[in-house]
Amino acid sequence: MSIWWSLHLRREAASVPLARRLLIGTMETAGVDPEVSYDLSLALTEACANAVEHGGETGPPTGEYRVTAYLDGEKCRIEVADSGPGLPPGRVFASGASTLAPRTPQGRRDDGRRGRRTRRRARTEAVRGRRQSRPQGPPPSPSPAPTPPPETSESGRGLCLIRELADDVHFGNKPGRDGGAVISFDKILKWREDAPLMVS
Repeated sequence: MSIWWSLHLRREAASVPLARRLLIGTMETAGVDPEVSYDLSLALTEACANAVEHGGETGPPTGEYRVTAYLDGEKCRIEVADSGPGLPPGRVFASGASTLAPRTPQGRRDDGRRGRRTRRRARTEAVRGRRQSRPQGPPPSPSPAPTPPPETSESGRGLCLIRELADDVHFGNKPGRDGGAVISFDKILKWREDAPLMVS
């Protein structure tokens, strides 16, 4: 079974907890593990706060942003899109993570954290192997990851937090004249044993 919903929200601080509560309620009803729900709700909070703060013209917040969530099978995808100036080039990012976490010996998907570490280790070893076999120049790299802001910085930490909480992340800009930033992220779901919508 799949669940899908989309909200169009005003760029006001009060909209952030509304989106978070709807996501948590959906996941609780579906039977998603509370730790996974918490990670996704925290990532959603950061993405929505970013849209409220930066998703429009300078000055007081006006306009709207959109939140879309999909729970489909073993994965949840969340997308937050605004109508602001978009992300600067240094913040556009797509992770190279796999869309599915590896299975545990029991045949279930792991919680994503162990899989993310395994995928990072495999990518690091693959890059080292390519460097040794390639005689000239470093290997081409995917889009660079956003660099963390300085510790004294008040902004920019939300995007880094989303990268740590999700399994697969994309920060980009909408094509076309209207523009705007789009933050989308996926996470492999773990289910409670009594989950009514658990994938078998």
